[in-house]
Amino acid sequence: MPDPRLLEVFPAPADDPFLIEHIAEEFTSVCPKTGHPDFGAVTLRFVPRPARAGGVCVELKSLKLYYQSFRNEGIFYESVTNRIRDDLAQLMNPQWLQVITDWRGRGGIRSRIIASRGEVPPEWRRG
Repeated sequence: MPDPRLLEVFPAPADDPFLIEHIAEEFTSVCPKTGHPDFGAVTLRFVPRPARAGGVCVELKSLKLYYQSFRNEGIFYESVTNRIRDDLAQLMNPQWLQVITDWRGRGGIRSRIIASRGEVPPEWRRG
């Protein structure tokens, strides 16, 4: 089972709002229906709370290990995306967080799942 205890944080370095985007291009899990591996990319975007309010950022090595804990997990795309969002939102309590998973095609169908939490600052909304 994916293990959120692998995740670590460090204090946000600023009080002014800023956007962080991490892209993991080699995400793997297992299709619970077929047992075949699923390959995709995970984009994590978030705005931490201000440093003075106890804001934190996720540490990258721990994020990589957390993502790797999905490797042998039989889990649907939608559940992967929502699980990552929920685990990271609980850990960091950011002002805003978005997880986007882009899955490689299988059977002629590619999937992209987007899950968010909080209010995105207007300056970082994508059109």
